[in-house]
Amino acid sequence: MAAKPGLGKTASLRILERMLVIRRFEESLVEMSGEKLFKSHYHLYIGQEATAAAVVESLRPDDKLTTTHRNHGHVLARGAEPGRAYAEILGRATGLNGGRGGTLHMSDPDRGFLATSSVVGGCIGLALGGAYAQQRRGKGGVSVAFFGDGSLEEGISFESMNIAALWKLPAVFICENNGAGATGSSKGGFPSSLISAPRLAGIAESLAISSKQVDGRDVDAVHAAVSAGVARCRSGKGPVFVECITERWEGSKPMWPELSTGITDVSMAWDAGQVPVKFREWHTHQDPILLFVRKLLRKKLVTREAIVKVDREVRARDATARRFAVSSPMPHGKTALQRVFA
Repeated sequence: MAAKPGLGKTASLRILERMLVIRRFEESLVEMSGEKLFKSHYHLYIGQEATAAAVVESLRPDDKLTTTHRNHGHVLARGAEPGRAYAEILGRATGLNGGRGGTLHMSDPDRGFLATSSVVGGCIGLALGGAYAQQRRGKGGVSVAFFGDGSLEEGISFESMNIAALWKLPAVFICENNGAGATGSSKGGFPSSLISAPRLAGIAESLAISSKQVDGRDVDAVHAAVSAGVARCRSGKGPVFVECITERWEGSKPMWPELSTGITDVSMAWDAGQVPVKFREWHTHQDPILLFVRKLLRKKLVTREAIVKVDREVRARDATARRFAVSSPMPHGKTALQRVFA
């Protein structure tokens, strides 16, 4: 998969805004959980925003997507309304799925999201079905599966990739490998995957699937790899696999998410004095938003003032979305059996 030229100013700002929407949403969600506005378990996408934002930039409106339990960033990157996403997590009638899906099954079919599956590896099989439908439709659409490194321990992952390769289906497998830095269940955190393959992309390569391993914190690297892969799929050459490697964010290491690194201040991208000592390594070398902002400033594509303005607007919209969700009504009891198959 050949790399494409770097992103221009308009696309870069669009991607940055997507990343900030995700970050502000997730930060607010931790606060809402602390306020007991919802009780279900949830997973945050902080530290992986570059992948979702760059992948979506490579897609068309008619492309289909599926995702796993760490799903908020994917759904929001695709354009879902934050207010309706909050409402879904709070179980409100105005939620994306009427309050029925919650955080672990939140989806937005109107924007091409087929489903969120909290069953590890389940989204890969669903994306395979989407890829088959896209191939039958014959209009060049692709089907994208977002999943974590742990999904490759499941049999459905290998089986789905094998079928996609045999039938040359337009499936884009996005493996978000955030295993680095995982604490493991023995220390009260989520474990990483236990796979003997030295490179997860090598699993797909064993099936003759075109594969690429990239830095998942690097917007340009993700966008170049996925854009090339999507073009390959659209031309009928079969599936692609992109492994996006990131360091697991500190707040996602415990069993319950914590806002351990605090509320993100975009000025930390250019003002080292604002970076707290305790998580200096994270803010300096790992945070994808701060890394991207620094790159945009080096390229002189944007100014500091423009960055602050975008973030201020995103924060204002997030506050409005949060108020909308909290003030939304609970579903009426009479609607309990709506959309039930049997």
